[in-house]
Amino acid sequence: MRLNYHHLYYFWTVARTGHLTRAAESLHISQSALSGQIRKLEESLGYDLFVREGRRLRLSEAGRVAFAYAEEIFRQGEELEALFRTGRQANRETLKVGAVATLSRNFQEGFLRPLLGRKDLELKLQSGSLDDLLRRLSAHRLDLILSNQPVQGDEETPWRSRRIARQSVSVIGPPGSQNAPGFPDILRDRPLILPGPDNNIRQAFDQLCEHHHIHPVIIAEVDDMAMMRLLTRDSGHYAILPPVVVRDELRNGELKDYGALPGVFEEFYAIRIRRQFESPVLRELMAQKAEELLTFSDNQSG
Repeated sequence: MRLNYHHLYYFWTVARTGHLTRAAESLHISQSALSGQIRKLEESLGYDLFVREGRRLRLSEAGRVAFAYAEEIFRQGEELEALFRTGRQANRETLKVGAVATLSRNFQEGFLRPLLGRKDLELKLQSGSLDDLLRRLSAHRLDLILSNQPVQGDEETPWRSRRIARQSVSVIGPPGSQNAPGFPDILRDRPLILPGPDNNIRQAFDQLCEHHHIHPVIIAEVDDMAMMRLLTRDSGHYAILPPVVVRDELRNGELKDYGALPGVFEEFYAIRIRRQFESPVLRELMAQKAEELLTFSDNQSG
């Protein structure tokens, strides 16, 4: 059975207004007739598009997918009317990615680089706390979250965390210390900028120090990696952080990597929610990152 775009338009109108009665009034048809048209669309697609909660209508997962397509279809209809004035715009999929606000910008850029410049894709990037981003993901307002910690899902919140990268953590400091001692002596009696106590890097670093009987001198605890990058670059002090955070400063010689800390890593996770319908672009990207991580693990064990 071919899609009835008349039915799709009725569905789109109800989904946009969020109210069956108001939508029926705007379409100049009865509420019962409108309900019947939407039921026919649901039957043709094989999925319920709304979850009926008393008098309220809430989009189901299939409804959100159908609504996204309907938005694109009717947006293109508007473009068609103005074709000779505005020119053609290529079809583009929208991918909505959220990132924990304290996450390294360099890592985010590296993760998203394969998607940049694609003419068939529009990226929408958002940042926030992990709790806020998870709420947006559960409401299908995000397709993916980038985080440096995993989350555990359940039946009510079917989140899935996949590790997508694992990077070493180093002692980073100003250049010029040619005779700097190696680990663990480089950490003794040296003022350090460290991630905050709740950071996974900090917890691994504290365990390493305890094992080697090191009592670090802490001059600053910083949760935000962007701020940590600035302090490390401008203060002249040493810091414990992944080299990717200061990639540019290491490349141009403003900072120096004095060696990776044994057993201390930062791990990055992609958090999704279990869905029947998932972006092909997202599936392709996740498959690519899984292959890169496997290559990294093979190189580390080699």
